[in-house]
Amino acid sequence: MLSVILPSFNEEDNISNTAAVIGGMLEKNKIEYELIFVDDGSRDASWKAICEEAKKSPNVRGLCFSRNFGKEGAIFAGLKAAKGDCAVVMDCDLQHPPKTVLEMYEKWLNGAEVVEGKKRSRGKESSAYGGLSKLFYKLIKSASGIDMIDTSDFKLLDRKVINALLDLPERITFFRALSGWVGFKTETVWFDVAPRAYGERKWTTKMLLGYAIRNLSSFTGLPLYISTALGLLVILAAVVMWILLLCGVSLGSFNAANAAILFVLGLILETVGILSYYVSRIYEEIKNRPRYIISKTTDDLITPED
Repeated sequence: MLSVILPSFNEEDNISNTAAVIGGMLEKNKIEYELIFVDDGSRDASWKAICEEAKKSPNVRGLCFSRNFGKEGAIFAGLKAAKGDCAVVMDCDLQHPPKTVLEMYEKWLNGAEVVEGKKRSRGKESSAYGGLSKLFYKLIKSASGIDMIDTSDFKLLDRKVINALLDLPERITFFRALSGWVGFKTETVWFDVAPRAYGERKWTTKMLLGYAIRNLSSFTGLPLYISTALGLLVILAAVVMWILLLCGVSLGSFNAANAAILFVLGLILETVGILSYYVSRIYEEIKNRPRYIISKTTDDLITPED
């Protein structure tokens, strides 16, 4: 059986159409399936729409979070609930083309254990959004050796890969990178990002920046290495200044020296800030709070309003 995991946040306009499009396609191709919608604390009627679809079809299931825990939590909740021999994670707005799921499934039947969906084109996005994405992936690649250029959360995972991911103990996760880190036989399919069927894009440049910082720190120690490099540069600059002073070279007025001191203090504060950020991440991990809290599911559904 194929499980399709659909994280959903304020997607009331997309639920019915998404269930019909994906379900109809899989039924037409005689693929046994389940659709798992994960309502990530939506503020609209997404949960009611999910319940209505679950009543229409036994292939539709839903999980509802007690509040918004973020897409990472929704993905892992869906993976844990999945009953299939493999699972596809995709966006609820159909920007991940449903027909690509068939390509992924075919590759899985032929032995692939992870099928990566990579973007041939990125659709409509701002230049700032696209630039930040590319910079983020280059930093991940240089720090961890994992090439994530053009990758997305659109993936198919074999059951053994799902189990490996669920066995990971950390609470702060980065699904897009972890699915590559665990290894296994991986193949790629390319897709063009489609326009949203309904509604507006939820991700902004500001949200992407926060997402990048959180996941860069959770998957690599690169920021710590940057602070070390900055410290070495400051030390080297100080040695050069001493040598020049010993050679009788004038280095300017007291104001220039004062500016240099302030610059060094700024670097120290920056380094302390980076270290403090990592300490805060360690603090979040050792609290060992759950990645998400499920308040209700369609498995014990009574009425859509419940």
